[in-house]
Amino acid sequence: MGYITPEITGKFGGYLSPSEKLAFADIPNGLAALGKVPFLGWIQIAGYAGFTEIQARYDADINERNEPGNMGWKPPLLSTSDPETRTRRLNAEIANGRLAMMAIIGMFFQDGLTGSAWGDWANYTASPLRAFESELGVQAPVGFWDPAGFTADGSTENFARRRQTELKHGRVSMLATMGYITPEITGKLPGYLSPSAGLKFADVPNGLAAISKVPAAGWAQIVAYGAFCELSQDQSPGTAAAAGDFGFKVLTSADPAEKTKKLAAEIANGRLAMMAIIGMFFQDGLTGSAWGDWANYTDSPLRAFENELGVQAPLGFWD
Repeated sequence: MGYITPEITGKFGGYLSPSEKLAFADIPNGLAALGKVPFLGWIQIAGYAGFTEIQARYDADINERNEPGNMGWKPPLLSTSDPETRTRRLNAEIANGRLAMMAIIGMFFQDGLTGSAWGDWANYTASPLRAFESELGVQAPVGFWDPAGFTADGSTENFARRRQTELKHGRVSMLATMGYITPEITGKLPGYLSPSAGLKFADVPNGLAAISKVPAAGWAQIVAYGAFCELSQDQSPGTAAAAGDFGFKVLTSADPAEKTKKLAAEIANGRLAMMAIIGMFFQDGLTGSAWGDWANYTDSPLRAFENELGVQAPLGFWD
């Protein structure tokens, strides 16, 4: 609210510090205000925060009221004696607080980049990230998205190496995701996976449980095939293979615009598949199936908290 309000309503008239001739209008919005607040202003801010903590008796909400966040403040328009309405409002407070934590960090980040919490990315012309904003994978709605700052150095060599890794992981994840889904939908092949071991395809469970069923010779074949894929072509920097082109021309197109669209789709689908396969692994590990119902995982220690405030749809208890 402190970021938004001055932008909408304007600022107070008069002086923030008469002795320093500092008017409220002289204080910019956002991070730039940090350099304008007088030293005594910081003392007042720290003093008020200290007063709030001490006056409310820090930890009294836990030690005395056994209700985190309950400082005994009962504003007429927000508090209620109805238990159901009170629970709904407390849930709303938690949900709004979570949204605000994301919002203020986003405002800080955009303010730091553009000089304003409402700053246009077009104003930040000096960013090294601009070297990559026309690359494949820069897609709506987030555009070029690098919250960890991996590309902040502007190195095209490092970007190419990471893109090579992203393509490889995305392709493997797409195959892995289909490997999870296909047996569930179509069933398994008939006959034997390993005649010598008497192991049928039908004997191999779906998902993570299959890891312990595959014979040693099967793992040797998997590793050998992976090594063949890695070593059969030169993937050193600057080669076609390093850019993901292994000469496989089944889905490509001679039309440049269509080819670009398909390559962008591959990156987007690969990113989705990386998230999907991790989600499948996690759910499989918890419930015994990639499609397992959370209700089946009765031994989870997380169940101790699933009735707490803040456990809300669509995620439920999310940790």
